[in-house]
Amino acid sequence: MDNAGILIPILVPLGFFLTIFGIVYLHKRERMALIERGMDPRRYKSQSAPYQNLKWGLLLIGSGLGLFLAYALDSWHVFSTPGEDNPSIYFALIAIFGGLGLFQSYRVEMKETANQRVNFIEQE
Repeated sequence: MDNAGILIPILVPLGFFLTIFGIVYLHKRERMALIERGMDPRRYKSQSAPYQNLKWGLLLIGSGLGLFLAYALDSWHVFSTPGEDNPSIYFALIAIFGGLGLFQSYRVEMKETANQRVNFIEQE
């Protein structure tokens, strides 16, 4: 057990450094590949994701609702006896409500793209 306490201050900064190094290395390699193909890397900075904030927002709202509901059910001892912990209800409800948030995001995106297609066709 004493060895783990010694290794943590060494391994955590090393892992952080390797993660940052890997991200920078892959970014530079991607830019070099674009240059080799004759493309301008400034044009390909990032791809637009117009519904990314919606997706993250609904995922976090759903996860928060799932965590709140799990806490409420655990406090009221619905799925457990008093004094007994039941962590599986937390994970299950976070996953269920987070998934519902992502599904709602998908439905909103599909409705918006369908409206854009209809508007595009009407303009022609």
